[in-house]
Amino acid sequence: MTQSGDMLDDEDYPAYTMGRAAEILGCSQDFLRRLGDAKLIDPQRSGGGHRRYSRYQLRLAARAREMCDQGTDMAAACRIIILEDQLAEALRRNESHQQG
Repeated sequence: MTQSGDMLDDEDYPAYTMGRAAEILGCSQDFLRRLGDAKLIDPQRSGGGHRRYSRYQLRLAARAREMCDQGTDMAAACRIIILEDQLAEALRRNESHQQG
């Protein structure tokens, strides 16, 4: 069984409601919905169907907000962030493979 402290340390644990996530990021709830529509983040749903966000998803959303605030189109910002994330993961795998 996972202890609650372990879940809060897990950056993929969906700990934040949509309202709290929007407050942390300084954006609207609609902005978060549109990021979901753009496939940048896919929040988990609570038993009642409410969106729940992880710290990892909040970091992606913060990057998207920063890019949009600088004038980048949301679709383009989301695509850039997805590609950056994929590249970082590929580099981690490559480094791990070379070490092992």
